[in-house]
Amino acid sequence: MSDTQKKGQFEPKEPVQLAPPKDDPITLEYLAKCDGTNEGYPTYVAIKGTVFDVSGKDTYAPGKSYHVFAGKEPNRALALSSLKEEDAQRSDYDDLPDDKKKVLDDWYTFFSKRYNQVGKVQRSSSL
Repeated sequence: MSDTQKKGQFEPKEPVQLAPPKDDPITLEYLAKCDGTNEGYPTYVAIKGTVFDVSGKDTYAPGKSYHVFAGKEPNRALALSSLKEEDAQRSDYDDLPDDKKKVLDDWYTFFSKRYNQVGKVQRSSSL
């Protein structure tokens, strides 16, 4: 792959009109319901704490290649370029090498240019 191809691999083919980003709190429980299998719920994927709406994108539908990411914050899976369910269940990635963290950053950039940001993952605070 040439440098030119690499540079553009995460660029949308056509400009995408996105809504202004939102930072509404979205609980992990709600996010889990947004996996494309619950009628009346959108399909969401969270990356590095930001929740993106991927509703209507066939690749995230049940039975499709990226459905493993739907309703989750699959940071580890994206960083490792993994479609394994056990990787998609893990949002932690601090222990990964820098080159894998760069892959995750690239995915974040890709999503932010293609999908509406609808909120931020609200983590339970255990006091």
